[in-house]
Amino acid sequence: MAKNVIHISEAEAARDFAGLLARVRAGGEIVIGDDACPVAVVRPAEPHVRLLSESLRLAKEHASNATLDADFARDLEEAINSHREPLNPSAWE
Repeated sequence: MAKNVIHISEAEAARDFAGLLARVRAGGEIVIGDDACPVAVVRPAEPHVRLLSESLRLAKEHASNATLDADFARDLEEAINSHREPLNPSAWE
């Protein structure tokens, strides 16, 4: 659950949706509605990471003709090591 939960009305959300998304990017969770009836919850999306094993399974299922040569593992390791920092750093970093 998000550390910072904010409850706002539908009118407030509509008035400043960009501001609402900025709060979500900073780690907040926004509950839209009234006290008795929440209508929606806006929270940061979970990042989707596809494992190599899943990619290989999908390639096989779709009858891909791609081949992995003998240097594939070395190339992959080199690519990973060349970019160790997060691809999507947090807004507060």
